[in-house]
Amino acid sequence: MSPRKNYPKNKRPQSAERESTPSNETTEEHPDGIYIVRKLTGSASNKPYRCPGCDQIIPMATPHIVAWLDYDEEGRRHWHSACWAKKNNRGPRTERTRNAPRY
Repeated sequence: MSPRKNYPKNKRPQSAERESTPSNETTEEHPDGIYIVRKLTGSASNKPYRCPGCDQIIPMATPHIVAWLDYDEEGRRHWHSACWAKKNNRGPRTERTRNAPRY
């Protein structure tokens, strides 16, 4: 007979009560700090978000990434997966007038 694994809530062993991180959450080091990154499935998102990378809407039920600095959980942002992957390769956004030279 195998040992019991579904313990009652009040009789769990101490090792099972320690804090654990979800399997879809990782930490990534970037030039501007250490980010906690969580991958969301499409079913987990119930409203549209605006991606800070491309400034486009992430529709409902679309898999995407939520990232925030490890010391600033209030600064959580929802990113397209591709936008997050290219986060460090983006240049500055320059707005030009219609007749401005491109150099």
